[in-house]
Amino acid sequence: MSAIDLHARASATFAQKLAETQAVLTQAAQDYAPLTPGAAPRITLACSLGAEDMVLVHLVNSLQLNIGIFVLETGQLHPETLTLLERLKASSRAPVDVFTPVNEAVVQFVSREGKDAMYKSIALRKACCQIRKMEPLSRALAGKEAWITGLRREQSGARAEVPLIDRSEPRVKLNPLADWTWGDVWHYIANNQVDYNPLHDQFYPSIGCAPCTRAISLGEDFRAGRWWWEDEAAKECGLHVKSSPLPEKLSS
Repeated sequence: MSAIDLHARASATFAQKLAETQAVLTQAAQDYAPLTPGAAPRITLACSLGAEDMVLVHLVNSLQLNIGIFVLETGQLHPETLTLLERLKASSRAPVDVFTPVNEAVVQFVSREGKDAMYKSIALRKACCQIRKMEPLSRALAGKEAWITGLRREQSGARAEVPLIDRSEPRVKLNPLADWTWGDVWHYIANNQVDYNPLHDQFYPSIGCAPCTRAISLGEDFRAGRWWWEDEAAKECGLHVKSSPLPEKLSS
């Protein structure tokens, strides 16, 4: 059974949520448009190549918005994810920029700590994330005033208060799918023939680096397959960890 067959169930307010998401994206493209002709937009979409982000990519492209897209290619992604990335680069109307880790930093880390360092301690796993994700992210966001993510409140307890628009950090973060359910995501994918990672059909709801992602079983938490050997409270790579409490939910 495919992920579409299993999950595509729109919530009662899906049409309203979709309209809100489209409005947020359209307004963002206007608010952070290039300051001079030919310059890059001041906003970018972080695409992990997961289901949520593929929905956002489809919306940006179908609405013909001037919003760039970036992917962090960590050097540890599944073959299925890399193949999807190639399809995305070939088909996307919006430009897709790929950011990779500094090779020398990866070589030194692996040489010093071993290729399975992420399993040895949380500190080493986070050090790996720093090299493979956080440092490339800083380059991807350089010069941007805002960025877009596929965060949803339903994904985990740590994300339960994700606002639609987060202005609590120097760089504005927009989470246009904050209110969407997993069923909403797959309903949109099914209705719009959105390309997606085939690992979703193999019970991978949340897909990261290959060594740090596994399939989940019926009844397990949505993010149970990420860093499954760690304490639940530590299960973030750092991309969406805040230095201060989340603000009250904001509306556009």
